[in-house]
Amino acid sequence: MTSQAADGPETVAASRRSKITAEREREFFDAVLEQIRECGYDSVTMEGVAASTRCSKSTLYRQWKTKPQFVAAALRASREVRFAGIDSGSLAEDLRRAARAAGDWSGKDTRLLQALGHAVTQDPELQQALRETLVDPEIAALQEILRRGVERGEVRADHPALEYVPAMMFGVLRVRPVLSGQYADSDYLLRFVEAAVLPALGLT
Repeated sequence: MTSQAADGPETVAASRRSKITAEREREFFDAVLEQIRECGYDSVTMEGVAASTRCSKSTLYRQWKTKPQFVAAALRASREVRFAGIDSGSLAEDLRRAARAAGDWSGKDTRLLQALGHAVTQDPELQQALRETLVDPEIAALQEILRRGVERGEVRADHPALEYVPAMMFGVLRVRPVLSGQYADSDYLLRFVEAAVLPALGLT
C-alpha cells in the first residue's frame, strides 16, 4: 500500500490545499473581489479568476468547491474594521472621525455591496460572510462609540436617536450613489454628520 492510499483521500486533499501559500491565496482573494466590483457577481467565474491569476481552475476548485464558498472565504479574509480604535474622548469628534474613515473606503466597499446585492439573498453562507465582514463589525464599533458617549454623559442612555445612528451612517453610504451617481466621500459624510447625526443626538 502506498503512503497516499494509507493517508486516504481527505489527507491527500489537505496536502494539496496546503501547497497554496498565504501570499498566493491573498492574490486569489484580491482578484475575485476586484472582478466582482468591476463586473458584478454573476459575471465572475472561477475560470476567469484562474486565468487572471495564472493558475489552473482545478487549483481553485480543490480549495473552494463553489464560487459562493470562494467569495465567502475572500470576504472573511479581507475583514478590516475601519471604525475600530476611534476614541477621541468626545462623541461628536468620534462621529466626525468615523465619517472621515467611512469616506476613505466608501467607494470600494459600496461597489462591492452593490455588486453582491442579489447574490447574498440567494446564498446564506455568502450573506453571513458579508455581514461578518462589512456590516456587523462596523455596527459594533459604532455602538461602542455611542456607549462611551453615554457613559461620559454626553447623551442620555434612553435617547431615541441612538438606535438609528448606524442606520443613518450606513444608509447614506448606500443611497448617495443612487441619488446623485457619486459615492459618499469624506467631505460629504462629514457634512452629513454635522447636519443630521449630531443634531439628532442633541450634539451641536
